[in-house]
Amino acid sequence: MPEVFKTRIVKVLKHADYRPLRLAQLAKTLGVSSADYPQFKAAFDQLRQAGHVIIGARNLVSLPSLAGQFTGTFRSNPRGFGFVTPLEPHAHGDLFIPPKFTAEAMTGDIVMAKVKRKGKRGKEMRLAGEIVEILERAQNKFVGTLSKGPDGWIVQPDGTSFFEPICVGDVGAKGARAKDKVVVEILTYPTEKYLARGVIIKVLGKAGRYETEIQSIIHQYHLPGEFDEDCIKQARSAAAEFDPEQKGRRSQKREYITDKVIITIDPPDAKDFDDAISLEKNHEGNWVLGIHIADVSAFIGPDSPLDNEGQDRGNSVYLPGRTIPMLPEILSNGICSLQPEQKRFVKSAYLTYDEKGKVLARRFANSVICSTQRLTYQEADRILKGHTKGAKRGVIELVKNMEALSRVIEQRRRKNGMIHLDLPETELIMDKSGRVVDACPADDSYPHTIIEMFMVEANEAVAALLDRLNIPIIRRIHPEPDALSMRNLTELLKAFGFSLPRNPDRRTIQDLLASAKGAECSFAINLAVLRSFEKAQYAPLHIGHFALASTHYCHFTSPIRRYADLLVHRALERHLQGRSDTARDISAEADLVGIGKHITFTEQRANDAEKELTTVLILQMLSKRIGEALDCVITGLTGFGVFVQSKKFGIEGLIRMEELGPDRWKFNKKTQSILGERTGCSIRLGQSLKVQIVSVNVPARQLNVAPAEELTKAVGEIKRNKRPTKHKKSREKPKSQKAKGKTKPQRAKKGKKSRR
Repeated sequence: MPEVFKTRIVKVLKHADYRPLRLAQLAKTLGVSSADYPQFKAAFDQLRQAGHVIIGARNLVSLPSLAGQFTGTFRSNPRGFGFVTPLEPHAHGDLFIPPKFTAEAMTGDIVMAKVKRKGKRGKEMRLAGEIVEILERAQNKFVGTLSKGPDGWIVQPDGTSFFEPICVGDVGAKGARAKDKVVVEILTYPTEKYLARGVIIKVLGKAGRYETEIQSIIHQYHLPGEFDEDCIKQARSAAAEFDPEQKGRRSQKREYITDKVIITIDPPDAKDFDDAISLEKNHEGNWVLGIHIADVSAFIGPDSPLDNEGQDRGNSVYLPGRTIPMLPEILSNGICSLQPEQKRFVKSAYLTYDEKGKVLARRFANSVICSTQRLTYQEADRILKGHTKGAKRGVIELVKNMEALSRVIEQRRRKNGMIHLDLPETELIMDKSGRVVDACPADDSYPHTIIEMFMVEANEAVAALLDRLNIPIIRRIHPEPDALSMRNLTELLKAFGFSLPRNPDRRTIQDLLASAKGAECSFAINLAVLRSFEKAQYAPLHIGHFALASTHYCHFTSPIRRYADLLVHRALERHLQGRSDTARDISAEADLVGIGKHITFTEQRANDAEKELTTVLILQMLSKRIGEALDCVITGLTGFGVFVQSKKFGIEGLIRMEELGPDRWKFNKKTQSILGERTGCSIRLGQSLKVQIVSVNVPARQLNVAPAEELTKAVGEIKRNKRPTKHKKSREKPKSQKAKGKTKPQRAKKGKKSRR
């Protein structure tokens, strides 16, 4: 299982700051433990045999040089140039392709390229090349908006993968009209002289309408559609045969705990309740936490139509106002959902704690529960604040006890190194037609933390059990950040007035985040820390979860919406039934590598789709507010401008260098600042800045802004009122803001948040 190590090795060797190291030093840079070193070495040997890495003079490890012709993936830029990322990694990274040498390739195309010239820019070697041949087109279908030009009908593609218009003819064949959103299939690709030509294969609706934009994102990201007949038939059969009394299921013994006080806590719009909580004292006076998770595995067998479909989908997709479920609603919102006063099958994890939150014992069982009451996060928060109207007495006591235990667990986990990033989320407010009319901070009351802590504890407990039994599972892994990324973070933080050692550990990062809390630059620092981390992924590899400071970790608590959890449930079921098959275990472990890659991809696809649709809906709203002001924070600096993020809407905008004002502005990469040479005005990461909306390009997903007042005055005011080294911790939470409009606005329904 060296695949994860392969990715990490190549990533570090491609890093701009990498200097050749010996193999043992490279392992240390990646934070590889002695136990994992054999797998690391196997990964390296495979990369070396394939020619992807080399060992040169003095046994130093590096990537091979980029020379001659090679195959890679093209990435275009709106300005006409692009980059080719080699399919086989090379020491010089991506190859720059000037505008006249792109051969009209489009983003994602597999191309043959060659190096044309070499040169130096400062200390860096700069390569430029030419695309010799387009080997494989990435896609031949695009979503865009139809319009009538002087020379005929054209479709302007959405997004950033293809920028040039596509000529289309015979628009009447599909009943398409100007300003319709359409799906177009390419017939002939663009050349140096001519635009691409295509044919409209589907009309999605009038551009700008909510349903049209939803369909646009579904087609753009190839998200799944309706379930086929075999899946629906299996779901209906499972629902019809569901027998909570188990009169015909004596082979699977279940504990009946329908008399216990058990609750669910979820967002107001949630329908798939897959986790419920009980909490009692045992005869020794210790807390026994019960985490009861919907037993989806009882209804979906391996290799069945729904199992295959679930694996293909990977997860549910939560878009603003729309959910694309992993399972049919007859299961996800029906017999698998832990609805109040309904008997349901669950897998129960019982964790016994002492007064300091230390786990004393773990027990697992198949159970039947009957949820006492369904609470929203807001209702649970009101109970904690003493507003108990409408809640049952036992539920009130349970919620308060849950808070007490959660705070002890949270304190223990933070002491052990758990890292919590303070990156507030935005909740969209939509009218009845689906238009975004406003936004407010998402609810972050303590019940969110209660459920998060309990779910993390259950995930960790199940992973520890299955690891001890050597049962192969899909783990949720989060590798330790490499030393080069941490070194860059250390350098970046100097711009904020903070210092870190060259190789910071979890404790140091925790102290940094605590010091930044409440400061003007807090958001930018939290964002910088996040960007320095590896992305969490699914794999059967024993790596642990860095951010959670967890040695054993998997996803167990959301089998309705994540396929990884369903697989873990099946592994736990084998243990509960006392079954073991070593040969099957070895085979299953090999299969889990491929499954892990796939569901990591589907998870990222879902996140990207949600982010892009959110961006589209906000941009549509802001396009009607040209000239209005936005309170932003500076999140990125480049040679061509300043990136800012709206504090209210969470969307990013660009201040182009020419919009900064009458000065000669120069970007300093080392200090991460932009300096006005005439005025001495300095622009730095993390600063708050009021901007005004200049223009909005919804199809290109671009928001252009400019400083709302003369920059020298705005930045001067910031410098007088804010100092980066001394901060007061603020415990105030932002107040929700109400939208104004004729129709009563509603918050966007996005489903459940990820619970680690």
